[in-house]
Order: sequence, then C-alpha cells, then structure tokens
Amino acid sequence: MRIRMRLALAISAAALAVGMGAASAQDLSLKIGTEGAYPPFNNLTSDGKLEGFDIDIANALCEEMKAKCEFVTQDWDGIIPALQAGKFDAIIASMSITPERAEKVDFTNKYYNTPPAIVAPKDTDIKGVTKEDLAGKTLGAATSTTHFNYAEKTYTDSTLKGYPTSQEEQLDLANGRLDAITDDISVLEEWLKTPDGACCKVVGTITPVVEIHGPGAGIAVRKGETALVEKFNAAIKAIRANGKYKEINDKYFTFDVYGGDS
Repeated sequence: MRIRMRLALAISAAALAVGMGAASAQDLSLKIGTEGAYPPFNNLTSDGKLEGFDIDIANALCEEMKAKCEFVTQDWDGIIPALQAGKFDAIIASMSITPERAEKVDFTNKYYNTPPAIVAPKDTDIKGVTKEDLAGKTLGAATSTTHFNYAEKTYTDSTLKGYPTSQEEQLDLANGRLDAITDDISVLEEWLKTPDGACCKVVGTITPVVEIHGPGAGIAVRKGETALVEKFNAAIKAIRANGKYKEINDKYFTFDVYGGDS
C-alpha cells in the first residue's frame, strides 16, 4: 500500500512538474538590458522611449519566441555585472562576442556584424587607419568596448582617451578636443548625418581582428542558461528566414548588417 501511495505521489509530482514546465514555456517573461546611448542601434529619446535596430530586433525575437519582454536601460560599463546580478535576463545592446566576455556570460550566435572605422575632421592630415597614420594624434573611443581594446593595442604611438559613451567622444571631436575617434562604422555614419557630425568624415574602415572584435554582436545571457541561448538562436534564424530581419535592417541601413554566414 505504501509503495503504491509513494508511486502515485511520484507520478502526481512528475505530472505537476511537466505541467509547470509547459506553463513556464508558454508564459516566458524576459527583461532585456540595453544601453540606450548607441544610435542607430539603441537610443533613449528625450521623451524616454527606446528606439533603434537592437530594440526592434529584440521585439521581433520576443514575438517569435512568444515571450513577454520589457526593457531595462543600463550604463554600458556596468551592463555585464547587472546581468550577473539578475537585473535583467539578456543583453541586447550591440555587444561584440569576445573571448574575454565569454568568460563572464554565454552568447547566442551573432545577430549582426559591421566593421569599425576611424572618423576625423574634414581638414585632417590623417590619411589612413594604420598605427603610423595615427601616430602623435589624440584618439577617442568608448571604454569597455572592442574599439577601445583595439586602439589600446594598436595605436601605441597615439594618446588614447576613453569615454563612457560614443556620444561623448563625438562631442569632443566636434569641439576640437580630439584628432579622431573610432567606433562602429554604422554608428559613425549615423552621427555624420547630424549637424554636429558635419565637421567630420570617415578616414577609413578597420579590418576586424577576430581575437579582439569577435565574430559579431550577440545576445548575452547568464552563464549556464543554455536553453535561453537556444531559444534566441532559433528565433534569430527564424526572423532571418521569414523576412522580418530584412524589414528591420532596411529601416536603418542600406546594406545587410548581418554580414557573411561564416
């Protein structure tokens, strides 16, 4: 009798667990962390609205996964610690997949990959993007980014200044406090369209170094959350196939920012 009761209880518990699992799968709720200071990828407008490629992609992925998602803005320098602390469940903020970051978080496959570039005033004497071209110059880059890391390793004959956001480095370049800045080509080209950016031009693009720049931007989740990574990967593949990715891409860019499939 006791054996039968225990067996019945075990079956009931297993059924309850399965039922709870099914319910949680149907009612997936996620908090998405983003910066809100990196147009055209993510930007917080004056009225407090988040917009940009990252935001639209995140919404499309959540819709594909049938997940209820809300956004949380977070300063870039603290975005990984905030994820680890449980402030949100995933980072969708143009975060490059790098070995250093992969020690702290797990990444999905890339959802875009665009090259870095150098921008300088229109009357600059900088001719290219090599170490020699930038020798003796003062270069700005956002800290805790692959752009800063690359500049620190490459432009050792230059003075490198770090900034909390891309917008602050852009402002210093426009005001003559820098000789050049380095960032993602799409971010820089977006800025060049603005009145402040009219001062400057793209000097050239940088060939990405995989060990520094990684294979592209991915979605970061806490270590060990494999099931969530797989859900995001399946959703990225689905929106690439069903045309939603292209629709969002074409809203912001004149070329496919996803890059090659390798």
